[in-house]
Amino acid sequence: MSEQAQAKRKVQIGDKLRGADKVRTIPMVNEENGYQRKPDWIRVRVPPGGEIQRIKSMLRQQKLHTVCEEAACPNLPECFGGGTATFMIMGDICTRRCAFCDVGFGRPNALDPQEPLHLAESVENLGLNYVVITSVDRDDLADGGAEHFAECIRQVRSRTPDTKIEILTPDFRPCLDTALEILAATAPDVFNHNIETVPELYKHIRPGARYQHSLDLLKRYKAVRPDVSTKSGIMVGLGETFEQVIGTLEDLRAHDVDMLTIGQYLQPSKHHAPVERFVHPDEFREYARVANQLGFSSVASGPMVRSSYHADLQHQGVDVGAV
Repeated sequence: MSEQAQAKRKVQIGDKLRGADKVRTIPMVNEENGYQRKPDWIRVRVPPGGEIQRIKSMLRQQKLHTVCEEAACPNLPECFGGGTATFMIMGDICTRRCAFCDVGFGRPNALDPQEPLHLAESVENLGLNYVVITSVDRDDLADGGAEHFAECIRQVRSRTPDTKIEILTPDFRPCLDTALEILAATAPDVFNHNIETVPELYKHIRPGARYQHSLDLLKRYKAVRPDVSTKSGIMVGLGETFEQVIGTLEDLRAHDVDMLTIGQYLQPSKHHAPVERFVHPDEFREYARVANQLGFSSVASGPMVRSSYHADLQHQGVDVGAV
């Protein structure tokens, strides 16, 4: 980055969060169960009623999985309680083992050819106006599962044509050209791929992926389908610095990403990467401010934000901002 660009960024960011001594943190206290004490602003809201169990029962009948459950998402009660879910296709076993993720690792089963139909039926039964479809990594497949994504899109649109569809894809690292061709021909309304963390932490946190490859995937998809909104997300609290996060946001905008999510990493178990710090809501507000200055069309930034949180609002162009 040039000296002029660095000076411009310094003015944009401001001084209040620059330097470790100016970042508000919460001390890590290891409890006997291996988990860390959470600050007051990390709270999961549990709605009344049996809607959560009803949705879970329906998904099991259809042999479907949700990333809400598999990734131990803290927003599961809120989203399930509101009758929504983010569906995870191609099984619940991933071919990669990332230090932050609670999805199982191993040798996946063969694809279920009926899964796209079952997914579409569930979307129809739930009356969803907006659906997010994501997946495990399937490096064992020649196209990384791109055609399975495409068939899910086709099936949902055949049953509920007014439903907006967002796909949250793996990086298709072994087969990028093939996947791009398939998903350009059968496009969603939003193409989402999470950058996850800053490049300095990739080797430890996301060892099976490559930072530049993920950026290239987002930029190349936007190039072939400029009519489709692109989206990405990043976790904080893994040991990154404030300026490293800002650098990653700049990289995402430079690669034509439209929408952004920023959330607090929460350790799924004591076997996963530890939380290095709980980021204060003030810092999330600063990230949202800078992201808006960089030109993202919609930003959701907050401790409990995940990539699918308020996805419908972001697609409508609502700038969720700091949550």
